[in-house]
Amino acid sequence: MSEPIIKAKGLPKSSRRRSRELALQGIYQWRLTSDDQEQIEKQILAEKGMGRCDVEFFSKLLRGVLTQHAELETVVATHLDRALDELSPVEFSVLMIGVYELTFHPEIPYRVVINEAVELAKTFGGTDGHKFVNGVLDKVAAQVRVVEVRGDSGKIVA
Repeated sequence: MSEPIIKAKGLPKSSRRRSRELALQGIYQWRLTSDDQEQIEKQILAEKGMGRCDVEFFSKLLRGVLTQHAELETVVATHLDRALDELSPVEFSVLMIGVYELTFHPEIPYRVVINEAVELAKTFGGTDGHKFVNGVLDKVAAQVRVVEVRGDSGKIVA
């Protein structure tokens, strides 16, 4: 796994996408096992072949989501049509990453955050999981990135 992961079009994935994939795996593991954050991070760093990964961004995502999970879960739960514990572990993990980035990384455009989350859901999730993730993150973005979303929609922001 030390070779770069290749996109379908033959281009190497970005280091940030690889970081998100590994963070997804760590959050998934935490969700299923409740293992310690440091243990999960060390295990992934040792086993997964960090290759083209932005290790600093990976660590920020994993630590940020696991540290802020209660707040992130509250935000997600307000936009769900089902109980949080009914989400698949993949959908849960992808949504946690997306909401964390929307909330704590305003330097990343909300459209990029949503697109990256949708791509993770397409790669690792169920058949239509990406549609669900897209819908939830659209609602979250409208809540936590009000000015950016309104400005992007062409509405005049006072």
